[in-house]
Amino acid sequence: MVEKDPIQLDNRIHLIDGFDLGVPERTGTYVIDEEALTIVETGPSPSVKHVKKGIESLGFTLDQVKYIIVTHIHLDHAGGAGLLIQDCPNATIVVHPKGAKHLAAPKKLAAGARAVYGESFSELFDPIIPVSEERLLVKGEGDTLQIGAACTLEFLDTPGHSRHHFSIFDPVSNGMFTGDTVGVRYQLLIDDGVSFFLPSTSPNQFDPDAMQTSINRMFDMKLDRIYFGHFGMTKNPDKALRQVSEWLAVFMEEAEQTVAEGKGYDELSGRLLGKVRQHLREFGVDDDHEVYIVINLDMQVSALGMIDYVQKLKQ
Repeated sequence: MVEKDPIQLDNRIHLIDGFDLGVPERTGTYVIDEEALTIVETGPSPSVKHVKKGIESLGFTLDQVKYIIVTHIHLDHAGGAGLLIQDCPNATIVVHPKGAKHLAAPKKLAAGARAVYGESFSELFDPIIPVSEERLLVKGEGDTLQIGAACTLEFLDTPGHSRHHFSIFDPVSNGMFTGDTVGVRYQLLIDDGVSFFLPSTSPNQFDPDAMQTSINRMFDMKLDRIYFGHFGMTKNPDKALRQVSEWLAVFMEEAEQTVAEGKGYDELSGRLLGKVRQHLREFGVDDDHEVYIVINLDMQVSALGMIDYVQKLKQ
């Protein structure tokens, strides 16, 4: 693994590669250079060493960090919050109202992730350290946070991927930090000239209707940028949102058919992977492209969320 310099997105926002899963361009941490130095997402704890190096390589010290914002409390986005804040003595973690208790007492959160990732859990996520409540700042729908004289962030409740998810609007760039709500951007494909975005439908709070509502909300805002949790920025939000919306419909059709046939998530993940491969072949993407390391995992986790959702409807 070769350490990379942070990516400069403009004169005030940089992106640090957290090498989540040991893979480059998978999960990122954004650094917003304002009077109150702010970062968005920590990644899991194994990413924290990369985040700290990235902050310092930009010329900042860790005690300059004022706000650490996590879009939601899934471990690949916020699992490193407790570890990182230990070295950021002046920082406060900003979190959704439904996520704060899980950062303060992460046992249930960790147990849920362990059920999904099994034996890989410790390598991917440990250690998971509680965050003291006095270092948490809760923000919900319509709340704001001034981080500079000309920059007041706005928080939007954006469920669909999870119920403890907000997105953060940056008025300076007319951009939105969207975590997982409006999907995944596959940088490894974009590096090869193929713009590709998929929804993220992981268990156990996935709700396709809420996700589509969040997507529609982004459309209506006429954004200039979307900053994805996985991974990087697009300056063509409408194209990205349209793709995610179209694939969400495909995903749900396949999920409903799979459950109707009495089959499970292994079958569904295979079907989804087949659909993606077929689509990407049209753009000249080989079946052995390295992007399938992460797409295969994404389809497995997303299949779990969809099967869980469809089965709950039948109860």
